[in-house]
Amino acid sequence: MHSSDGMILGANMVLANSIVERKQDLGLYGCRIKGILDVIFAVVMLVVLAPLMLIVALAIMLDSPGPAIYRQTRVGKFGKSFRVCKFRTMDIDAPVLSTEDMQKLTVIPYTRIGSFLRKTSLDELPQLFNIIEGQMSFIGPRPALPSQTDVNELREQMNAHRIKPGITGLAQAMGRDNLDNATKVSYDAKYSRSVSLLLDIKILMMTASAVICARGNK
Repeated sequence: MHSSDGMILGANMVLANSIVERKQDLGLYGCRIKGILDVIFAVVMLVVLAPLMLIVALAIMLDSPGPAIYRQTRVGKFGKSFRVCKFRTMDIDAPVLSTEDMQKLTVIPYTRIGSFLRKTSLDELPQLFNIIEGQMSFIGPRPALPSQTDVNELREQMNAHRIKPGITGLAQAMGRDNLDNATKVSYDAKYSRSVSLLLDIKILMMTASAVICARGNK
């Protein structure tokens, strides 16, 4: 065997071992069951919420020019880019900024119903399609913009990038937009180390309470 072949074989073994370790860390629920449950519940919710989503879509199109749903590039599992689906809450010529950067603007370009959709998190409903496509989960780190290099680098450093992004997550349940990026990523990393059905249920309940009480969402 040539030395180069040995080096390639060794590198492949290291990569394979790394993948196995990551899967073992997440456990059976994190690797398999969670994804299956995500798709099942996403399909059910799409059927149940279809009338509401149609009403929201019509309201958006009547409220301002532009499509009801827009797709935006975000960073997913292991840094892979994907196109996230959301109901449009801003004018079609609004700048592509993170929520944190958007808050620095003198006038935020929300549509008339955009602020309501964001406070109630109704703008997130189209992400059910992303879940069905296998790009997202119900629970996980919120997908960051490619321009949010600080968040993406921190997630990689803290190994929080190894799980699918979610519609909600531990960081959102603990404070949503009231938290700084470093604190959010620390919660993301904590969740990635503790993925379980019980924790997911707890996060969903905490998120529902935050949405109902309009806490932490700017």
